[in-house]
Amino acid sequence: MPAGRTELAYYIQTNYQIQHANGLTASREDYTPLQRSQILSRYVLSIESNRGPVGALVGILGRGFTPSDIVYFDETPVRTVFESAKSVGFYVPGLEANRNYRVSIGNASGQSPVGTFRIDGPVGSDVSSTGFSAPNAGSLSVSPSAITLRKGEKIPLTFTSPVAATAGGLLIDVTTDVPESIIMQEVIIPHGTTTTTITVEGGRPGRGSLFIKGPGVKELVVPVTVN
Repeated sequence: MPAGRTELAYYIQTNYQIQHANGLTASREDYTPLQRSQILSRYVLSIESNRGPVGALVGILGRGFTPSDIVYFDETPVRTVFESAKSVGFYVPGLEANRNYRVSIGNASGQSPVGTFRIDGPVGSDVSSTGFSAPNAGSLSVSPSAITLRKGEKIPLTFTSPVAATAGGLLIDVTTDVPESIIMQEVIIPHGTTTTTITVEGGRPGRGSLFIKGPGVKELVVPVTVN
């Protein structure tokens, strides 16, 4: 292939002869269907850390990264941050803590192995199969625990983590089943702190919930009512 090319199309040509029962021979030429291939230039050199708490930002160094690359924990895609062709990062997902996951990075063209990563639970915690910490173990908390507001009204919502955020900040995964009713920004606890406060604004009237994942708890549910 010429230098700089990453894709190619090809086929296999076969020339052969057929000998008939009457002794005559005939030449034939056949082709396979057209095949397409792509060269993956992605190469992983190292992962910044092989363990960390939920929400921590972890870097991966290598080459050939693209904005379409996604980091996977086993088969689960996680939030990925493209920094350059030589560096990407990922936020540790809110999966089951205190176990190792197989980490890979890739896109529709293929994946490259990165290594293994262990999701840490809060210090002294014993995470059960439900994903919630044992009694007295620290866990993520949200205040207020229920939200009621009018359309256009704004209220503060405070998130407190049992562990201080590491470098890059601690991302709190927040989703909702009423996206048209809730207007809020991304939730990141700054590096070295355990709490952050954001503003929640009422959108279209509706009733639903915020679903929150973070360290020490698999999911918190905050009821939401917008009048």
